[in-house]
Amino acid sequence: MKTSSVYSPFTALTLKLVGLVMIVSSLLDYIILAIPSNSFESADAFRNWQWAVTTQSVERGVVPLVGIALFLVGYWLRNSFNDRGTEPTSYTGEIRFWVLVLSTILGLLFLLLVLLHTSNTLWRSNKISTQIEDQTTQVKNQLENTEKLQTPEGLKQFQQGLARSEANLEKAIEAGQFSPAQSQRAKLQLEANKALLKAFQEDPKAANQKLEARVNEILSRNLEQQNQIKTNVWKLGIKTILSSLLLAIGYTFIGWIGLRNLGI
Repeated sequence: MKTSSVYSPFTALTLKLVGLVMIVSSLLDYIILAIPSNSFESADAFRNWQWAVTTQSVERGVVPLVGIALFLVGYWLRNSFNDRGTEPTSYTGEIRFWVLVLSTILGLLFLLLVLLHTSNTLWRSNKISTQIEDQTTQVKNQLENTEKLQTPEGLKQFQQGLARSEANLEKAIEAGQFSPAQSQRAKLQLEANKALLKAFQEDPKAANQKLEARVNEILSRNLEQQNQIKTNVWKLGIKTILSSLLLAIGYTFIGWIGLRNLGI
């Protein structure tokens, strides 16, 4: 009993102190996290920022919850050992009251994050589908354009366009309009077009079959990539949504029950 009377007030004080430190540090962390590192150039950039902030906030959401629990346990230990000290004249003068209010507010915020992240997950999934569909359309258009190479007129037009592109590329590189990486990509694309022209000049039928096989391979890979990316987006999205919902329930329950016990 002596050991209990000596160490219990210290234990209660330690729990309350650790709890408050976890709560305050988490709130500061959330404030810093909510400050964007740069301006938003588009609506897509803003929604990507929302996605990242929501995901990180939910991942760190357990820390203040544990801090609130530790603080309340410490408060309960202090009262159970009749170490009440000077009681405030009203509940608003107690730190416990404001901790419970904060818990209720955080519960509502995490509930709002459920709705926000659901919306952003749908948007992100649709955005990825649109991007891959655009790439697929470009590949199909390229196939339609290359079919013209099977005619002498088409080969001549393609050869003339290739010559103009090569001349424009050389001028742009000399003028310093391209970075080394951009120049390298442009040169590789130019060489690929030259190889394509040579293949159609030598054997148009074989070149067309090879090109169609390549296009089908790209389309199949794009479809597989689309399904994989959408699956990953929904896995991460559902994980964040469910975690946020559980955090909302935990915070709201602690805040609501605690305020009711105070007679509010």
